[in-house]
Amino acid sequence: MRWEYRSPEPNLYLIDGKWSWFYVPADHTVTRIRAKESADWRTPLALLAGEMKVSRICAQVTVDTSTRAAISSNVVLRCELRGSAAARSEREGSTTFEAEHNRVFFEVNPANGELARILISDPGGVQVEFRFADWQFDPHLDSKLFRFEPPKGVAIVDGDWAAPSPAASQADPRVPSFP
Repeated sequence: MRWEYRSPEPNLYLIDGKWSWFYVPADHTVTRIRAKESADWRTPLALLAGEMKVSRICAQVTVDTSTRAAISSNVVLRCELRGSAAARSEREGSTTFEAEHNRVFFEVNPANGELARILISDPGGVQVEFRFADWQFDPHLDSKLFRFEPPKGVAIVDGDWAAPSPAASQADPRVPSFP
């Protein structure tokens, strides 16, 4: 999967099957994370890459009538993230600030099922919005677009230090582990 951002600043997000790369040309750095070990599920990029099912990240999906769709004929679906305060509050019948701001909203065209927008709201009140249009399925693309070669002088930073490695769950819990 490859996403090129133009705004607010140019950057590139690429998944090559083994690594997730996030390149910010202005910073002269690229962050890489093993694709299978990334703990950053807040951005549902894995869904778009076909690597994850909605049921894996959402404890519950409901139609949300309180969030306005960008396109009036579309439907907004609210995803209560698994393990989040929102999912716990929903089960317990309570509401917290964190619960209200730790959700993912999917705007979908009900006529054809196409995704039009993703709105991510985290506990800090930060919202990230992705809009989609003119979907093309299986277009012919050069495979070079899905390989990342860091330009000369770019620092490679290994990311996701907070994510537990698979071996960490089997190791001594008193000893810190790093990916």
